[in-house]
Amino acid sequence: MPNRLIKKVVSLFRSESKHDSAKPAVIQSQAEAIKGPLIITEDKHNIPRKYLDDNAAKVVYRLTDAGHQGYLVGGCIRDLLLKKRPKDFDVATSAHPEEAHELFKRSRLIGRRFKLLHVRFGREIIEVATFRAGHDSQENETHGKQADSGLILRDNVYGTIEEDALRRDFTINALYYSVTDHSIYDFTNGYQDIGDRMIRMIGDPDSRYREDPVRMLRAIRFAAKLDFQIEKHTAAPIKPLAHLLQDIAPARLFDEVLKLLQSGHGVESLRLLREYNLLQQVLPLTNDVLNDENSLAEPLVIQGLKNTDRRINQRKSVTPAFLFATLLWHPLQRRIAEISEQNSRMPQLAILHAAANDVIGQQIRRTAIPKRFSGPVREIWELQLRLPKRFGNRAQQTLEQPRFRAAYDLLLLREQSGEQLDNLGQWWTDYQSADAQQRQAMVDQLPTKSKSSSPKPRRRRRAKNDPRNS
Repeated sequence: MPNRLIKKVVSLFRSESKHDSAKPAVIQSQAEAIKGPLIITEDKHNIPRKYLDDNAAKVVYRLTDAGHQGYLVGGCIRDLLLKKRPKDFDVATSAHPEEAHELFKRSRLIGRRFKLLHVRFGREIIEVATFRAGHDSQENETHGKQADSGLILRDNVYGTIEEDALRRDFTINALYYSVTDHSIYDFTNGYQDIGDRMIRMIGDPDSRYREDPVRMLRAIRFAAKLDFQIEKHTAAPIKPLAHLLQDIAPARLFDEVLKLLQSGHGVESLRLLREYNLLQQVLPLTNDVLNDENSLAEPLVIQGLKNTDRRINQRKSVTPAFLFATLLWHPLQRRIAEISEQNSRMPQLAILHAAANDVIGQQIRRTAIPKRFSGPVREIWELQLRLPKRFGNRAQQTLEQPRFRAAYDLLLLREQSGEQLDNLGQWWTDYQSADAQQRQAMVDQLPTKSKSSSPKPRRRRRAKNDPRNS
């Protein structure tokens, strides 16, 4: 770090009131950013060194030893300041991806739109990104490309650390930690925004959302995850620009939906998605049933997300298959009712399969669901038909199905949301804890259907040339 930047340490001793009054509501450009970084020394930020990732530090040391700049950056620093455990540690460097790649044997370059280096340490991967610059200068399209709408198509225009800070989305993610002097370098007042628990966009929010509409979902995610407020200028364009998410690849939106709803803060994420009209862009079928006052969808979805949040906070496993089976259960029921009305003679299982194809087909146009998850979703739904059928060996056969546990959990959620299922959930709860003799007794005690209600056996038609017709 140049000596001229070290001199900025005196800014640490400015009064908090003076710091607040000097901070602009929106950081529009580099000229409006802090002239040089605010340097937060170790005795002020109080991040214990033992909480830093050793492998990430090794990457930074290797880069600096080779003559490059290197810093721990982004969410890991934000989380450490909030006394949270970072999920991963990222590195930002002045070295171009190919230059950094030469320094690490176990590394590989990934991405075209945004080229990155992944350095592997066993199962751990440290992501290394080169400092980025804006798209203002004339650049070859192989490095940077932007659509007429403002959407960034390629972002490999490299720059300085100051330019990189201003290219990041929110101020709280633009903090750089130096492993050499253990100070934090802050170019956008992100340190203060963390103290104020505020999500603030760097630059003009309207333009930044047009560059990458997923930033709207990220604003929601950070607000829900961190219990922060979205600053008013940052929040204002979200509703008007929500439709821009339709231009984002469904596979990318799938990853964002999982981060929102399957990271331990799903209930609050759902609330904010609905508040900012973003749910209809990523989960349009779910949004429709949640807006239906006569539907039982809302208590089902809320309780499902509460259970998921609880499991994640207990560090238990969760699966996207169960999440989507819950989110799309009521859209499935709507489609089943429509098909049944059109063809009343169609078998129940065939109706379910047709409805599942339609619902999943519509959903993947917005949010892709990989086949490794959509297959189990269908199985969970199909088991909802089998759970009430418990005579003979059917109960035991259903219990042995691979997706039984997920189907059972969905059954309980359906009852909790108000569906009348004749205490079916409690029956299966007791059945799982019973021994073989008790299970048989439970099946034998099930009420049998009366003869009048039993379907009559079909008579097979004889062929015209059958001798029994004579």
